[in-house]
Amino acid sequence: MSSSMQPPADLPSTKPYLLRALWEWCSENGFTPYMTVSVDDHCRVPQEFVKNGEIVLNVDMEATRNLALKNEAVTFQARFGGIIRDIYVPMTRVTALYARENGVGLGFPVEATGSAASGESAEKSAPDDMPPPKGTPPFLRRVK
Repeated sequence: MSSSMQPPADLPSTKPYLLRALWEWCSENGFTPYMTVSVDDHCRVPQEFVKNGEIVLNVDMEATRNLALKNEAVTFQARFGGIIRDIYVPMTRVTALYARENGVGLGFPVEATGSAASGESAEKSAPDDMPPPKGTPPFLRRVK
C-alpha cells in the first residue's frame, strides 16, 4: 500500500478524535489545555478578543461550563470580562490544542468553511481567566 494513498472521502476526520485525546492528556497530567481558532463568521466567539483573525481559548474544565468536543464543533460557556458567553467553534476552524505550561500539543490545518476569516480584529486585553502571552509564542511538539 502506497503512503500517498488518500483515505476514502466518506471516512470521518481524525481531528476531533485527536483533539479529545490531547485534551484528556492535558487534563490528566495537570496541564491547562489551550485551543487556537482561526476565526470566521461561522465561529461564535467574543470578537473583542480576536487578534489577527485568531483567538486562543482556555478549554480547561475549570474555565468552561458544558464543554463538548464533538465531531462537528467545540461548544461551551465561559466568562470573558466577567460576562458568560456561549462559544461555538466548528471543528474545521480549530488550528491547535496545546498545554499552556509546556507548549506540548498538536497543530491542525485550517479547513475551508465557505468564507474567509474576518480581517477585523480588536486589540484588547486578554480575558480574565487567561494569562497574558509570554515573550515567546507557544511551540508544538509531537507527543509519543
